Amino acid sequence: MNDNLNERKPNGFALFPLILFIIIYLGAGIALSIQGKEMAFYQFPSVTAMFIAVLVAFLMMRQPVGESFRVFARGAANEDVMTMLMIYILAGAFSAVAAAMGGRDSTVNMGLTFIPTQFLTAGIFIISAFMGTATGTSMGTIGAIIPIAVGVADKGGLSLPLVVGACIGGAMFGDNLSMISDTTIAATRSQRVAMKDKFRLNFWIAFPAALITIVVLLVIGRPEHAASLGSLDFSAIKVLPYIVVLVLALIGMNVFLVLTIGIFLAGIIGIAMGGLSVFTFAQNVWAGFTGMNEVFFLTLFCAGMSEMVAKMGGIDWLIQKLRKVMKGNHSAQIGISLLISLVDCATANNTVAIVVTGSVARNVSEEYHVDPRRTASLLDIFSCVLQGIIPYGAQMLSAVALLNQYMGSSKYAPTDIIPYMWYNWILAIVAVISIFVPFADKVIRSNPWNWEYDCAESNVEAAKKAQEEARDE
Repeated sequence: MNDNLNERKPNGFALFPLILFIIIYLGAGIALSIQGKEMAFYQFPSVTAMFIAVLVAFLMMRQPVGESFRVFARGAANEDVMTMLMIYILAGAFSAVAAAMGGRDSTVNMGLTFIPTQFLTAGIFIISAFMGTATGTSMGTIGAIIPIAVGVADKGGLSLPLVVGACIGGAMFGDNLSMISDTTIAATRSQRVAMKDKFRLNFWIAFPAALITIVVLLVIGRPEHAASLGSLDFSAIKVLPYIVVLVLALIGMNVFLVLTIGIFLAGIIGIAMGGLSVFTFAQNVWAGFTGMNEVFFLTLFCAGMSEMVAKMGGIDWLIQKLRKVMKGNHSAQIGISLLISLVDCATANNTVAIVVTGSVARNVSEEYHVDPRRTASLLDIFSCVLQGIIPYGAQMLSAVALLNQYMGSSKYAPTDIIPYMWYNWILAIVAVISIFVPFADKVIRSNPWNWEYDCAESNVEAAKKAQEEARDE
């Protein structure tokens, strides 16, 4: 039995597995970028990098493998983690079924049909924002909208980098707010808050940023001449599952029930309209489940490893160091925002960044009485801000690849798009202002967080962990 582990003394070296994960993931991306590989930061699977880090954590525990595994399993089997994993696969199934029955294409075409061409740039931002919010995927939104939007923008004499920037910005708006986005799921479950509370708080920060962006795009994004979009087919009923899921989630229905209703509603519409059969419906549900493999295993491994890091004193050491620069509630919020931003830059994956920093952010929130609903909001906002801007992020790389594919050349690079990421830059500014001028907090002020109850609940959990550790040893 290791006394240091029992006492959980602060131990900076215990963070080495997490640092190793970032070094492997970031290092592989940089090395492949130098070699000129496409999507370089996504060639070395994040799950493999995390698996290596987990193995190192086992070696560092200096205990029999069986005892170390009990610690790992305690973290991986945490109720919040299991809830997160179930929501991931249900969200994946809903997105897959809704897209397969034609819902995604109908959403894009319906938006483009009703938006006048002279307002196309702002319209693309709005369509992307709705699509991202409805589907919960920024990558899917970019992949669906950019091929259409770039063609129309080119005919209308619009700046193509401006249009692509508007599309990515709208997609990140949706990724940030969507009830079924993996970033929302990770942020809310890691901080143990309700999705609707985080949405309401987030909305009052993201919405002003979106309005300012729309005004900017209306002023600078008018085409030189109007271009005809031609005939775009859509079916309003195929958009219905997205709207139902959004509305049910906002009124507070249990997220498992919301997603299950969405899956079967999309399936029924698809079967009734001939886009799906019972068998293809079942196949798409399974495809949706397996499509979440990466984030599923990454979360599982990270949760288990985080428990091991905490037992070795890594989290206590990090909090001890953060205390030196965090003097109060506001500086703690700035610290959380900087932490998630740096980790997202290192991992180039906003969900990974939230999973990695979630437990640390929760501890900081408890220490400085930052409302966990605000912490969840900050984690989601700043991870999405950086994810949309970094030139090696999947969203930016995918958008540029689609743009160059349309142009039939390699004319454009991520650096051509970054200056036009108006929404992301504006969102970051509005979010920082909201820390010092809490205009968005009015939506949670009427229901203040019960710190006494929350801490008591945490103490109960801590006592249970102590009992389990005592049995293990």
